[in-house]
Amino acid sequence: MNPLKLGIMGASGRMGRMLIEATLDNPDTALGGAYVRSISSLIGADAGEFIGGERIGVALAPLDVTKVDALIDFSLPEALDEVLSQCITHRIPLVMGVTGLSQDQEAKLTEAAKHIAIVYAGNYSTGVNLSLNLLATTARVLGLDADVEIIEHHHKHKIDAPSGTALMMANAIATTRGQQPNTVINHGRSGAAKRVAGEIGIHAVRGGEIIGEHTVQFITAGEIIEITHKAQSRATFATGAVRAALWAAKQPAGLYDMQDVLGLKS
Repeated sequence: MNPLKLGIMGASGRMGRMLIEATLDNPDTALGGAYVRSISSLIGADAGEFIGGERIGVALAPLDVTKVDALIDFSLPEALDEVLSQCITHRIPLVMGVTGLSQDQEAKLTEAAKHIAIVYAGNYSTGVNLSLNLLATTARVLGLDADVEIIEHHHKHKIDAPSGTALMMANAIATTRGQQPNTVINHGRSGAAKRVAGEIGIHAVRGGEIIGEHTVQFITAGEIIEITHKAQSRATFATGAVRAALWAAKQPAGLYDMQDVLGLKS
Protein backbone atom coordinates (compact mmCIF):
# COMPACT_ATOMS: atom_id res chain seq x y z
CA MET A 1 0.00 0.00 0.00
CA ASN A 2 1.11 3.52 -0.77
CA PRO A 3 1.42 5.79 2.29
CA LEU A 4 -1.50 8.11 3.00
CA LYS A 5 -0.62 11.62 1.83
CA LEU A 6 -1.45 14.05 4.63
CA GLY A 7 -1.91 17.80 4.44
CA ILE A 8 -1.08 19.86 7.54
CA MET A 9 -2.99 23.13 8.03
CA GLY A 10 -1.21 25.63 10.27
CA ALA A 11 2.14 24.08 9.40
CA SER A 12 4.22 26.97 10.76
CA GLY A 13 2.81 26.78 14.30
CA ARG A 14 4.02 24.72 17.23
CA MET A 15 1.62 21.89 16.59
CA GLY A 16 2.10 22.20 12.85
CA ARG A 17 5.79 21.41 13.18
CA MET A 18 5.02 18.44 15.41
CA LEU A 19 2.42 17.20 12.94
CA ILE A 20 4.91 17.39 10.06
CA GLU A 21 7.42 15.42 12.10
CA ALA A 22 4.82 12.82 13.17
CA THR A 23 3.70 12.43 9.54
CA LEU A 24 7.25 11.89 8.32
CA ASP A 25 8.00 9.45 11.17
CA ASN A 26 4.98 7.24 10.47
CA PRO A 27 5.70 4.57 7.81
CA ASP A 28 2.04 4.62 6.74
CA THR A 29 1.92 8.36 5.97
CA ALA A 30 3.71 10.85 3.75
CA LEU A 31 3.60 14.64 3.74
CA GLY A 32 1.52 15.80 0.79
CA GLY A 33 1.10 19.44 1.78
CA ALA A 34 2.13 21.91 4.48
CA TYR A 35 -0.17 24.93 4.58
CA VAL A 36 0.24 28.45 5.95
CA ARG A 37 -1.65 31.72 5.54
CA SER A 38 -1.56 33.24 2.07
CA ILE A 39 0.29 36.30 3.45
CA SER A 40 2.94 34.27 5.28
CA SER A 41 6.57 35.14 4.61
CA LEU A 42 7.39 31.43 4.94
CA ILE A 43 5.69 30.45 1.67
CA GLY A 44 8.17 28.53 -0.46
CA ALA A 45 10.28 27.22 2.42
CA ASP A 46 10.89 23.48 2.36
CA ALA A 47 8.83 21.79 5.09
CA GLY A 48 11.58 19.33 6.00
CA GLU A 49 14.19 22.05 6.38
CA PHE A 50 11.66 24.21 8.24
CA ILE A 51 11.45 21.67 11.07
CA GLY A 52 15.23 21.25 11.15
CA GLY A 53 15.50 18.15 9.01
CA GLU A 54 16.45 17.22 5.46
CA ARG A 55 14.93 18.75 2.36
CA ILE A 56 11.83 16.75 1.32
CA GLY A 57 10.54 18.69 -1.68
CA VAL A 58 7.28 19.88 -0.07
CA ALA A 59 7.08 23.65 0.23
CA LEU A 60 5.02 25.65 2.70
CA ALA A 61 2.09 27.02 0.70
CA PRO A 62 -1.48 28.36 0.94
CA LEU A 63 -4.20 25.73 1.43
CA ASP A 64 -4.73 23.45 -1.59
CA VAL A 65 -5.99 19.96 -0.75
CA THR A 66 -5.96 18.61 -4.31
CA LYS A 67 -2.73 16.66 -3.71
CA VAL A 68 -3.53 15.06 -0.34
CA ASP A 69 -5.64 12.14 0.90
CA ALA A 70 -6.58 13.67 4.27
CA LEU A 71 -6.13 16.99 6.06
CA ILE A 72 -5.16 17.70 9.68
CA ASP A 73 -6.02 21.20 10.92
CA PHE A 74 -4.59 22.62 14.16
CA SER A 75 -4.61 26.24 12.99
CA LEU A 76 -7.16 28.88 14.04
CA PRO A 77 -10.97 29.15 13.94
CA GLU A 78 -10.75 31.87 11.27
CA ALA A 79 -9.61 29.32 8.68
CA LEU A 80 -12.58 26.98 9.18
CA ASP A 81 -14.74 28.15 6.25
CA GLU A 82 -11.95 27.70 3.70
CA VAL A 83 -10.90 24.36 5.18
CA LEU A 84 -14.44 22.95 5.05
CA SER A 85 -15.09 24.33 1.56
CA GLN A 86 -12.00 22.71 0.07
CA CYS A 87 -12.41 19.42 1.93
CA ILE A 88 -16.06 19.07 0.87
CA THR A 89 -15.35 20.02 -2.74
CA HIS A 90 -12.57 17.45 -3.07
CA ARG A 91 -14.01 14.86 -0.64
CA ILE A 92 -11.01 15.00 1.70
CA PRO A 93 -11.36 13.52 5.22
CA LEU A 94 -10.60 16.04 7.95
CA VAL A 95 -9.04 15.76 11.40
CA MET A 96 -10.03 18.94 13.24
CA GLY A 97 -7.88 19.91 16.22
CA VAL A 98 -8.81 23.59 16.37
CA THR A 99 -10.32 24.54 19.72
CA GLY A 100 -12.39 27.59 20.61
CA LEU A 101 -14.90 27.18 17.77
CA SER A 102 -18.14 29.13 18.13
CA GLN A 103 -21.53 27.41 18.17
CA ASP A 104 -22.09 28.53 14.58
CA GLN A 105 -18.76 27.04 13.53
CA GLU A 106 -19.52 23.77 15.26
CA ALA A 107 -22.83 23.71 13.40
CA LYS A 108 -20.93 24.15 10.12
CA LEU A 109 -18.67 21.25 11.10
CA THR A 110 -21.70 19.06 11.78
CA GLU A 111 -23.22 19.99 8.42
CA ALA A 112 -19.93 19.29 6.61
CA ALA A 113 -19.83 15.82 8.20
CA LYS A 114 -22.82 14.87 6.05
CA HIS A 115 -20.41 14.96 3.09
CA ILE A 116 -17.01 13.88 4.46
CA ALA A 117 -15.53 12.00 7.40
CA ILE A 118 -14.53 14.44 10.15
CA VAL A 119 -12.76 13.58 13.40
CA TYR A 120 -13.29 16.44 15.85
CA ALA A 121 -11.74 16.25 19.31
CA GLY A 122 -10.51 18.68 21.92
CA ASN A 123 -7.56 16.39 22.59
CA TYR A 124 -5.91 13.66 20.51
CA SER A 125 -3.91 12.10 23.34
CA THR A 126 -4.58 8.41 23.99
CA GLY A 127 -4.17 9.03 27.72
CA VAL A 128 -6.72 11.84 27.81
CA ASN A 129 -9.28 9.73 25.99
CA LEU A 130 -8.72 6.86 28.40
CA SER A 131 -9.20 9.40 31.20
CA LEU A 132 -12.61 10.30 29.78
CA ASN A 133 -13.71 6.71 30.30
CA LEU A 134 -12.43 6.79 33.89
CA LEU A 135 -14.28 10.06 34.52
CA ALA A 136 -17.53 8.66 33.15
CA THR A 137 -17.19 5.56 35.34
CA THR A 138 -16.52 7.67 38.45
CA ALA A 139 -19.42 10.00 37.67
CA ARG A 140 -21.72 7.01 37.17
CA VAL A 141 -20.82 5.56 40.60
CA LEU A 142 -20.83 8.80 42.60
CA GLY A 143 -23.63 10.59 40.77
CA LEU A 144 -24.66 13.97 42.12
CA ASP A 145 -23.32 13.13 45.58
CA ALA A 146 -19.90 14.38 44.48
CA ASP A 147 -18.97 18.01 43.87
CA VAL A 148 -16.84 18.17 40.70
CA GLU A 149 -14.07 20.67 40.04
CA ILE A 150 -11.79 20.69 36.98
CA ILE A 151 -8.45 22.54 37.11
CA GLU A 152 -6.53 22.90 33.85
CA HIS A 153 -3.05 24.37 33.27
CA HIS A 154 -1.67 25.55 29.93
CA HIS A 155 1.08 27.79 28.57
CA LYS A 156 0.68 31.54 28.52
CA HIS A 157 0.28 31.64 24.73
CA LYS A 158 -2.95 29.62 24.65
CA ILE A 159 -5.81 31.67 23.27
CA ASP A 160 -8.95 29.86 24.40
CA ALA A 161 -10.10 29.21 27.95
CA PRO A 162 -11.21 26.85 29.23
CA SER A 163 -9.34 24.30 27.16
CA GLY A 164 -11.12 21.98 24.77
CA THR A 165 -9.94 19.08 26.91
CA ALA A 166 -11.50 20.54 30.07
CA LEU A 167 -14.79 20.93 28.22
CA MET A 168 -14.57 17.33 26.98
CA MET A 169 -14.09 16.18 30.57
CA ALA A 170 -16.99 18.29 31.84
CA ASN A 171 -19.23 17.01 29.05
CA ALA A 172 -18.34 13.39 29.81
CA ILE A 173 -19.21 13.84 33.49
CA ALA A 174 -22.38 15.86 32.94
CA THR A 175 -23.74 13.52 30.27
CA THR A 176 -23.12 10.49 32.45
CA ARG A 177 -25.00 12.18 35.31
CA GLY A 178 -27.95 13.03 33.05
CA GLN A 179 -27.19 16.75 32.99
CA GLN A 180 -27.04 19.28 30.17
CA PRO A 181 -23.38 20.44 30.15
CA ASN A 182 -24.12 24.04 29.19
CA THR A 183 -26.43 24.50 32.16
CA VAL A 184 -24.17 23.17 34.94
CA ILE A 185 -20.66 24.42 34.10
CA ASN A 186 -19.38 27.31 36.24
CA HIS A 187 -16.34 29.03 34.72
CA GLY A 188 -13.77 30.41 37.15
CA ARG A 189 -16.16 30.91 40.09
CA SER A 190 -16.52 34.43 41.46
CA GLY A 191 -18.95 36.42 43.56
CA ALA A 192 -20.63 35.91 46.92
CA ALA A 193 -22.91 32.97 46.11
CA LYS A 194 -22.30 29.51 47.55
CA ARG A 195 -21.66 26.51 45.35
CA VAL A 196 -24.75 25.29 43.48
CA ALA A 197 -25.53 21.60 43.90
CA GLY A 198 -24.65 19.57 40.82
CA GLU A 199 -22.55 22.23 39.12
CA ILE A 200 -19.16 21.49 37.55
CA GLY A 201 -16.47 24.09 38.17
CA ILE A 202 -13.75 24.73 35.59
CA HIS A 203 -10.66 26.79 36.40
CA ALA A 204 -8.16 27.81 33.71
CA VAL A 205 -4.56 28.49 34.77
CA ARG A 206 -2.20 30.07 32.22
CA GLY A 207 1.55 30.54 32.58
CA GLY A 208 5.00 29.70 31.36
CA GLU A 209 5.33 26.89 28.84
CA ILE A 210 3.04 24.27 30.43
CA ILE A 211 1.99 21.88 27.66
CA GLY A 212 -1.22 20.72 29.29
CA GLU A 213 -2.31 19.41 32.69
CA HIS A 214 -5.85 18.51 33.74
CA THR A 215 -7.03 17.42 37.18
CA VAL A 216 -10.62 16.48 37.98
CA GLN A 217 -11.66 16.34 41.63
CA PHE A 218 -14.70 14.40 42.80
CA ILE A 219 -15.29 15.78 46.30
CA THR A 220 -17.62 13.97 48.69
CA ALA A 221 -18.27 14.39 52.41
CA GLY A 222 -15.63 11.82 53.32
CA GLU A 223 -13.05 11.69 50.53
CA ILE A 224 -11.64 13.27 47.40
CA ILE A 225 -10.97 11.30 44.23
CA GLU A 226 -8.58 12.93 41.75
CA ILE A 227 -7.99 11.89 38.15
CA THR A 228 -5.05 13.69 36.55
CA HIS A 229 -3.50 13.72 33.10
CA LYS A 230 -0.22 15.52 32.33
CA ALA A 231 1.12 15.90 28.82
CA GLN A 232 4.93 15.81 28.73
CA SER A 233 5.29 16.50 25.00
CA ARG A 234 3.11 17.90 22.22
CA ALA A 235 4.29 14.94 20.19
CA THR A 236 1.61 12.78 21.83
CA PHE A 237 -1.12 15.00 20.33
CA ALA A 238 0.51 14.94 16.90
CA THR A 239 0.91 11.18 16.92
CA GLY A 240 -2.75 10.78 17.89
CA ALA A 241 -3.90 13.13 15.14
CA VAL A 242 -1.96 11.19 12.49
CA ARG A 243 -3.53 7.99 13.83
CA ALA A 244 -6.94 9.65 13.53
CA ALA A 245 -6.24 10.65 9.92
CA LEU A 246 -5.33 7.08 8.97
CA TRP A 247 -8.59 5.92 10.57
CA ALA A 248 -10.76 8.67 9.04
CA ALA A 249 -9.51 7.88 5.54
CA LYS A 250 -11.33 4.53 5.78
CA GLN A 251 -14.63 5.84 7.17
CA PRO A 252 -17.86 6.99 5.50
CA ALA A 253 -19.06 10.56 5.94
CA GLY A 254 -19.86 11.37 9.56
CA LEU A 255 -18.75 13.27 12.65
CA TYR A 256 -16.43 11.22 14.86
CA ASP A 257 -14.16 11.79 17.83
CA MET A 258 -11.03 10.20 19.27
CA GLN A 259 -13.13 7.76 21.27
CA ASP A 260 -14.30 6.33 17.92
CA VAL A 261 -10.74 6.18 16.59
CA LEU A 262 -9.51 4.26 19.64
CA GLY A 263 -12.55 1.96 19.75
CA LEU A 264 -13.40 3.02 23.28
CA LYS A 265 -17.12 3.48 22.67
CA SER A 266 -17.64 -0.24 22.16
